[in-house]
Amino acid sequence: MPETTRETARAVVRKVVDDLEKRLATRTRATLTGALDRSSRVNRPRHRDIDWDRTIRANLKNYLPEYGTIVPERLVGYGRASQSVKKDVVLCIDQSGSMAASVVYASVFGAVLASMRSINTRLVVFDTAVVDLTDQLDDPVDVLFGTQLGGGTDINRALAYCQSQITRPADTVVVLISDLYEGGIRDEMLKRVAAMKASGVQFVALLALSDEGAPAYDREHAAALAALGAPAFACTPDLFPEVMAAAIEKRPLPIPDMATLQ
Repeated sequence: MPETTRETARAVVRKVVDDLEKRLATRTRATLTGALDRSSRVNRPRHRDIDWDRTIRANLKNYLPEYGTIVPERLVGYGRASQSVKKDVVLCIDQSGSMAASVVYASVFGAVLASMRSINTRLVVFDTAVVDLTDQLDDPVDVLFGTQLGGGTDINRALAYCQSQITRPADTVVVLISDLYEGGIRDEMLKRVAAMKASGVQFVALLALSDEGAPAYDREHAAALAALGAPAFACTPDLFPEVMAAAIEKRPLPIPDMATLQ
């Protein structure tokens, strides 16, 4: 691409990316900050840190009908916010042609996550090769211009790289964004997912990160992941913060009705 044309294209992409960040950043940060705080609960909280909803549920057995009240023998509270890194997030993105919209959205979300000091974010894109774009996370436009869509797909190789970067399994969320058409070694791919989950990693498989929902995808591989406890489902940008929050808190993922997204 000629340099003048490239600069014009960058200006157009920059405007789109900036608009996306304005739309997605505030809600994503608010949702994940709350999830990070809730994921570190304490049993002797200060009054202002008490999680009243969970405290009430934990003490329902102590309900006194004659007084119409509950005696809170055990308090459940939020952990106090810390500037230290609480979670590691790895975004692993299939860059085959059908996933173009996913690369755009995931790049923006990656930049948003990277701006949160309590989350250590890594961005990996792949086809038959694997490229770590973490050092470009502060500029989603550079990520998009450095991504060449198309080619084959080797999910197993990409997951092998992501697995090699994990140092705190219990505090790591791996998000695979792919249509799951694997050109690599299928059984090895599934073994890697199983091994990561067994080590404590929260594994999320998203079929698409686009306004339209799920494209065509490999249903056999999706079913195999679901059997491992890693359901693969379509995800729109508005749902992504809730999915990440659920993964951080290690609670069931808010899986949408696939029929409504196809």
